[in-house]
Amino acid sequence: MSEASEASEAVEADRALKAKHRAMWALGDYPAVAAEVIPDLGPVLVRACGVRPGERVLDIAAGSGNAAVAAALAGADVVACDLTPELLEAGRRSAAERGAKLEWREADAEALPFADGEFDTVFSCVGIMFAPHHQVSADELVRVCRPGGTIGLLNWTPEGFIGRMFATMKPYAPPPPPGAQPPPLWGDPDHVRALLGDRVTDVDARRQPVRIDRFDRPEAFRDYFKSHYGPTIATYRAIAEDPDRVAALDRDLADLARRHDHGAGAGAGAGTTEMDWEYLLFTARKRG
Repeated sequence: MSEASEASEAVEADRALKAKHRAMWALGDYPAVAAEVIPDLGPVLVRACGVRPGERVLDIAAGSGNAAVAAALAGADVVACDLTPELLEAGRRSAAERGAKLEWREADAEALPFADGEFDTVFSCVGIMFAPHHQVSADELVRVCRPGGTIGLLNWTPEGFIGRMFATMKPYAPPPPPGAQPPPLWGDPDHVRALLGDRVTDVDARRQPVRIDRFDRPEAFRDYFKSHYGPTIATYRAIAEDPDRVAALDRDLADLARRHDHGAGAGAGAGTTEMDWEYLLFTARKRG
């Protein structure tokens, strides 16, 4: 096969992979997850980045704008970009309801349509971690940040609840495409430092929990994610023709939530399920 043919096949494979990702995140209702389950995470990242009025801010893989809208309400000039247009449309509606003004752009985290050094602050809230090629997306993140600008990341850790959830779903899901890396690696501070290398300074990396008490029992968490969260929906679709495997995943996800439950219903099946979901909050400055 010629180099040109190999390059063409690689382009087509990447296009197909991105189409699959786009479709996955359009499943269910991720904007509801962001608004109902983890609404505080965006503001946490905005505060950690010290976003100020008038700053030019980019939110990569913004989804429906959990962080982008918070930055706009803080007075920044914000662009929210995401691969999935359905999420951007939901973000537009939410921003309008809250009186936030910002720009929404369809864009791939691995090929951002922005100039070098265009933004004062570049961040991502549980978004960029789902781009399949970590180094490529990290390079783009750094490229569009100005020298001396702020880089901020909030991602689920491998050891935390969502990292464990992906590990639980992995045996039931189709194998990832060649070269794709597990999303929760972005919650490993050593992995993120390696991705960014000596291009950043003033690194602050800390693991923090977010308290989740929306669900009255572990099965309610499972059923909510089965109907709302794209990766979980896609996993169930992959095994839909095998009732035994569906039942096994049902048990595994409920058991996962039960093991992490330290609320009033822990072990009793009543009351409120309370879980702490761990994330990595990572901030740095682009070296000048």
